[in-house]
Amino acid sequence: MRRVHAERQLACPVCGRCRDAATMAKGSARARVESLVKRLAPGGSAAEQAEAARALARLCFDKGPNREHVRGCGGVTALVRLLAPGSSAAVHEWAARALLNLCFDNAKNQDDIRECGGVAALVRMLAPSGSVAVRWEAAGPLLCMCKESAKNRDSVRECGGVAALVGLLALGGPAAVHERAAGALANLCINNPQNQDSVRECGGVAPLVCLLAPGHSAEVQRRAVGALGTLCTESLGNKDCVRECGGVAALVELLAPGGSAGLQRDVVKALNNLCYGSTENQDSMRECGGVIALVALLAPGGSAHVRQRAAVALRSVCYANKKTRKVSGSAVALPRWSNSWRPAALRLCTNRLLRRCRACAMTTHRTGTA
Repeated sequence: MRRVHAERQLACPVCGRCRDAATMAKGSARARVESLVKRLAPGGSAAEQAEAARALARLCFDKGPNREHVRGCGGVTALVRLLAPGSSAAVHEWAARALLNLCFDNAKNQDDIRECGGVAALVRMLAPSGSVAVRWEAAGPLLCMCKESAKNRDSVRECGGVAALVGLLALGGPAAVHERAAGALANLCINNPQNQDSVRECGGVAPLVCLLAPGHSAEVQRRAVGALGTLCTESLGNKDCVRECGGVAALVELLAPGGSAGLQRDVVKALNNLCYGSTENQDSMRECGGVIALVALLAPGGSAHVRQRAAVALRSVCYANKKTRKVSGSAVALPRWSNSWRPAALRLCTNRLLRRCRACAMTTHRTGTA
């Protein structure tokens, strides 16, 4: 008979026999979750419900079986019930925080929240009548749920969540509120033209552009850049709206030397989406110095990922636009990179761009036109 290590032999409180320590710990955790879920039941005091929700939020912070235990014990439904009008602000805050931790990287819990009416309840908490803390907490689960699920994105829009999140952008509150609202809008618009148009129709483009201004934190700017880039993946109307709100110039300013590689990468991606298929945005890029800024990012010593994105963006900026190609070619910062270390994707992009600029220069020389 296989021996069990002495330290792992524990007496089972039910039958008195030895049981593996991991099994007992699992049973103990599930029992604790069941106890906390019972304290969320209607009829309890607000203080007790808030404390139970806070404990569940902490238990579900890390990946592990606790998230599954909460769902199995009916905790998702109980937490969504606490979001109903009439509960205290503390109950709303901790219940939303627990739902955020429950649905993080957990598709089953996300589906459960949607199916038991959690999306509508969270959107309702975004109303201007709520406190800043409650609205911030409510935006968290929505941001998480819309990252990968198309059904959740549609559900948020149908419940009026787009307009509610746009309202948070105009709120003169902490930077964390703007960061979370912009992040939620970015996730809402992923591969969803209806949500992209809805953000524009609700007046969300101008507030996002305002978040790019100096004075906002780098994280807020990064979230706003991501939202603007996602908005412009397909819709020409959104691309025009961003330009009319001053978004092209604001994005170009973020490419100034000294910026973080992560922010520059996201800015270049957004500019690529803005200029693809839009001659007006290509011209705007050239007029505000964006072409020169992108060329500068190709200089040796920078991040390979940023340089690759810059080359792709320059292709979009130069496509069917001779004036922009001329500016790119005259910048003389498109060298023949060494094949020994440069990534193949970057080499391909810059070589294509070089061919376009050279073809434009030859045509200009022969015809004598600009």
